[in-house]
Amino acid sequence: MARPARGQDVLEMAQDLLAKATKIDELRTLQAVVLPLAYGMSIQETARAIGRSPRWATNARNAFIRNAGIVKNTSKEIRNRAYMTKDEEAAFLAPFFENARQGGILVVSGIHSALEQHLGRGLALATAYNLLHRHGWRKLAPDKRNVKADIQAQEEWKKNSRNVSRTSQKSGTGRAPSD
Repeated sequence: MARPARGQDVLEMAQDLLAKATKIDELRTLQAVVLPLAYGMSIQETARAIGRSPRWATNARNAFIRNAGIVKNTSKEIRNRAYMTKDEEAAFLAPFFENARQGGILVVSGIHSALEQHLGRGLALATAYNLLHRHGWRKLAPDKRNVKADIQAQEEWKKNSRNVSRTSQKSGTGRAPSD
């Protein structure tokens, strides 16, 4: 026989939050709390009903009960490997972005070395790129062809330039050999 579900003290709060839930992970967490308590469902039945694994349902329930009814942030909002908060990152990047706005070039290697110096440890170059990506910077690469280029003239030149053979180019005459 299974143990009775714990968390009766947060059931009413979970039911109130369930009616106001706006995010899917928040909704599933609250369902993982309410379904076993209000409807006597097992963890396996609850997990099947909310579309998650029994382990996920158990962990979500336990976290909700442990935090006294506070739903934790979703995985997209958690910054497990962040070295600074978003505000600290923005303050760190502000001088670099200001220089770029005034016509300067944003050099990632310079930001990378400044970041290493600021944090006092070595970091991968990808860390600097990830930092810039989080703050809306994107790498602008030059176009493969000039926007003012005359494509027809280029194609015409390619067609006509093939008439000159390699032997005439080596001899320096610049003319095609005659038969």
